[in-house]
Amino acid sequence: MAHWLIKSEPSAYSWEQLAKDKKTSWTGVRNAQAQINLKAMKVGDRCFFYHSGEGKEIVGIAEVVKAAYPDPTDKDGKAVTVDVKAVEPVKAPVTLAAIKADPTFKELKLVRQSRLSVSPVSDEHWKLIMKMSAAPKKPDNK
Repeated sequence: MAHWLIKSEPSAYSWEQLAKDKKTSWTGVRNAQAQINLKAMKVGDRCFFYHSGEGKEIVGIAEVVKAAYPDPTDKDGKAVTVDVKAVEPVKAPVTLAAIKADPTFKELKLVRQSRLSVSPVSDEHWKLIMKMSAAPKKPDNK
């Protein structure tokens, strides 16, 4: 099983909306590298759901339930989409700032190619982010 990160502006399509819908097609992706990543996704692969723009944090876990097929929103007929379902929210959101603060993540595509909407996540990075998401939040010392 491979791991991925999918990004969406919460105002366009949020984790809460996916949880309500239970399943969706990940349409509208046009970037060439992101398209390659969509084509590599397999049924059963897990994805971090990342809120870009507002929030900039990993908020949930989704699962690929249908592998790449033609994206019906692409008038040129070149793009693909996959179907994903909501699995569960992460216990605690993991912010981009927290990820960037840890040198272990310097090779993570989210850090290296921050605008890429669909990117791979190594097994090591997946485990570390899951650990970060389970850690209790430290109180602010103000």
